[in-house]
Amino acid sequence: MNPTSPTTSPLSPAFAGHGHVTFLGAGPGDPGLLTLRAVEALAGADVLIAEPEVLEVVRCHARAGVSTPELTVVDEASTTAGVPVLRDAANLVMEAARGGRRVVRAVTGDPGLDGNAGAEMLACAAEGIPFEVVPGVATAVGVPAYAGVPLRDAQGTDVRFVDARTADERCWTEVGASDGTVVVSTSLDSVAAAAGELVAAGRKPDTPLTVTIAGTTTRQRTWNATLGTIAQVFKQGKVLPSPEGHRPVIAVVGERSAPAQRDQLSWFESKPLFGWRVLVPRTKEQAASLSDQLRSYGAVPHEVPTIAVEPPRTPQQMERAVKGLVTGRYEWIAFTSVNAVKAVREKFEEYGLDARAFAGIKVAAVGEQTAAALVDFGVKPDLVPSGEQSAAGLLEDWPPYDPVFDPIDRVFLPRADIATETLVAGLIELGWEVDDVTAYRTVRASPPPADTREAIKGGGFDAVLFTSSSTVRNLVGIAGKPHNVTVIACIGPATAKTAEEHGLRVDVLSPEPSVHKLAEALADFGLRRRAAALEAGDPVTRPSERRPGARRRRTT
Repeated sequence: MNPTSPTTSPLSPAFAGHGHVTFLGAGPGDPGLLTLRAVEALAGADVLIAEPEVLEVVRCHARAGVSTPELTVVDEASTTAGVPVLRDAANLVMEAARGGRRVVRAVTGDPGLDGNAGAEMLACAAEGIPFEVVPGVATAVGVPAYAGVPLRDAQGTDVRFVDARTADERCWTEVGASDGTVVVSTSLDSVAAAAGELVAAGRKPDTPLTVTIAGTTTRQRTWNATLGTIAQVFKQGKVLPSPEGHRPVIAVVGERSAPAQRDQLSWFESKPLFGWRVLVPRTKEQAASLSDQLRSYGAVPHEVPTIAVEPPRTPQQMERAVKGLVTGRYEWIAFTSVNAVKAVREKFEEYGLDARAFAGIKVAAVGEQTAAALVDFGVKPDLVPSGEQSAAGLLEDWPPYDPVFDPIDRVFLPRADIATETLVAGLIELGWEVDDVTAYRTVRASPPPADTREAIKGGGFDAVLFTSSSTVRNLVGIAGKPHNVTVIACIGPATAKTAEEHGLRVDVLSPEPSVHKLAEALADFGLRRRAAALEAGDPVTRPSERRPGARRRRTT
């Protein structure tokens, strides 16, 4: 047995009955940068007090029902204007801890380098409230890493961190006299002023500079310039003036941020679908793994349910079939979708059964996703198509009925109410009797919110993935036809044909009828599109930026 980690050991008896505070670094913005210890602490929190910028990053790891009081800070402007005094973060933390609750105080970046968590720690110490610190990826370190800007080299370059909001003349003089790398935390509209301070303090105007906004998120954008040219770069690129000028940025000054080097090291912004808004019109349960895959390519998936799954109108047929599984009525059970697995599993749980009820029954799955759902249920399929993952592919590998070797000639086929007859007819032709049972119904989902419908019709999405003909029909029916600049990706020829019948131009066709192969095909399309733009010397843009009247790319 592994020894208990000092960070996960129970509280000592001295702390029993008292509150406890965990000061937790949530990183610069990418949810994947949370540490394992941070996830553990969030799971045990009674109260979660998080900065607005990272609330969504951490809330998904907290238990259901966790209290999340709004974090508001007292400032002079609100007091002067006569607004009632609001509780600050320290008061919220202390109030919850005094009540004996486990508090997680989440901050952007790292508690020791970003923000002012130190003052709140001192308040806890003054009242004898136990606390711990869970470090996070500091913004000034994580953002350059995602921008492809190394801060040090093999010679051990000196690195200085400066917050332009609080830096005084002495600070600028010291970093200006250095030839090391300077990492400046500032705002977009204050970058030029910070560059001017460094030049005035002795840094050469031709010193390379990179500026990154919304670092570690799919909204990240980085500009290359020098201390002397950054103001002109922003002006020519129409970056400023902007209502977003107050947004925080990380500027890196020094030879390590040379544009030629960043071109080779910019791993994040060069992902094939970086920043693409991709519409995933599927049932919510089915969309999760696909959305995760799209995020790995740099995309921003937007899930819109187009199909809702409901129980059959008359459940008696399904109930008889499940009982038949237990009594030995069937030789085979064939699953043609993840939803079919879910429907049978729910019936099993209703009757107090588990995967052991499949003992002695051969199990077939139409494809990898369905097989994975069965394995999760505790059942290893006996048959998965070796070729095409479809009803036709399943029939290619299905053995004909043999009265000598098959004591029972019946197959249980739980499926959707709108499924095709291909598999049933093929199994009968092979000599099998088929109990074709409606396990669930698929109905058209409710229309998405108005802003989503407008984005679909107006070209706000860069791509849409169609995983069946019904997703094409249902999306057009509930939300309208996607704009002609939107890249249309289809899972197979039948789905592509339906899309074309609805007046859509199909740009991407999956080489196999698999949602993951479809996502790969879209990523390959994005990669080729990016390479073509770079070869032509054109800026790399997203498809939605080509529509007439498209707004300049937002940086937040």
